[in-house]
Amino acid sequence: MLLLLLLQVWASCLWLGHSEVVTSFQTCPQFFFRGTPPINGLQPNCPAWICQRYNNQYHYATLYDRCLRIPVYSAYLYQPGQGPRPKHWMVEPQLMGPNYSNNMQTETTLRNQSKVTLQQIMNSQAVSQDYTNLTGLNRGHLNPRCHQPNNNSITATFTLTNIVPQNQNLNGGAWSQYEVQTMANMSQGCTTTYVVVGAVPGNNYIANGRVNIPGYIWSSACCILRNNQRKTWAVIAVNGNNPVQVLTLGQLENRLTNLYRRGQVSLFHTDCPR
Repeated sequence: MLLLLLLQVWASCLWLGHSEVVTSFQTCPQFFFRGTPPINGLQPNCPAWICQRYNNQYHYATLYDRCLRIPVYSAYLYQPGQGPRPKHWMVEPQLMGPNYSNNMQTETTLRNQSKVTLQQIMNSQAVSQDYTNLTGLNRGHLNPRCHQPNNNSITATFTLTNIVPQNQNLNGGAWSQYEVQTMANMSQGCTTTYVVVGAVPGNNYIANGRVNIPGYIWSSACCILRNNQRKTWAVIAVNGNNPVQVLTLGQLENRLTNLYRRGQVSLFHTDCPR
C-alpha cells in the first residue's frame, strides 16, 4: 500500500513538472540569472511554484504562498514597454489542482469552462472580491506592467498571484518612482536585467483574514553589462507612506534573512556582486 502511494506521489510530481504550477522553476529558468532562483530562505510553509503562463507562453515566475494568499516574490526580465492597461484580473487554475488549465484565466472563464464554484477558487488563492472596498490599500504588482515589452506580457502581470495589498500612497508615490525612473537609470548599459521583487508578510489582513498585508516590499536586480561585467542594486520599503531605502544586494539579503527568519537568503547566483 505504501509503495502504491509513493508511486502516485511520484507520478503526480512528474505531471506537475510540465505544467504551470510546478515542483521547481526548472520549467522556466530563463527568468533567473544563470537559471538560479533564490534559495530556500524565502520559502513559506505553503509554497506554490508558478511559471506564469498566458496565451501559451511563459512570461515570468512566481513563488506563491497558498496560506497567506500573496506572492513571496516574482522574478522576470526587465524589458520596459508600453501597452493598454488590461481590464480584467486573472487567477491561476492549477492552484486548485493539476487537471485544470495551465494558462491563467479570469474567474468567469474558469468557472464557466471548468464548472467550478467561486468558493473552490477561493480555497486555493486570492480572488477579486478580496480586494474590494479597501481603505488606504490597493493592488500592488510585484512584476509591474511597465516593465514588460508587449501586450501579452503586460496582460500576464494582471493575475492575483502577482499582487499584494500595498499602501496606496507608497504604490502611487515612492515605489512607482523607483519602478519607472530609478530602474531606467540603473539599467543603463545593461544588456539583460534580471529582477526579483518580493513582499515580507505582515501582521494584518484584508478580506476577513484571507489575504495578508505585507510589512515590507522589496526589489533587487542583477544586470549583465555590455563588457560582460555585472552590477546589482536593491531597495526595500515599509508598506506604508514611506520612502524607498536603497541598499546593496548583500545588505538586502541580510535584511531579508533577519525578517523572514527561515535561513540565509540569497536572491541571485553568486556571480552577481553583493
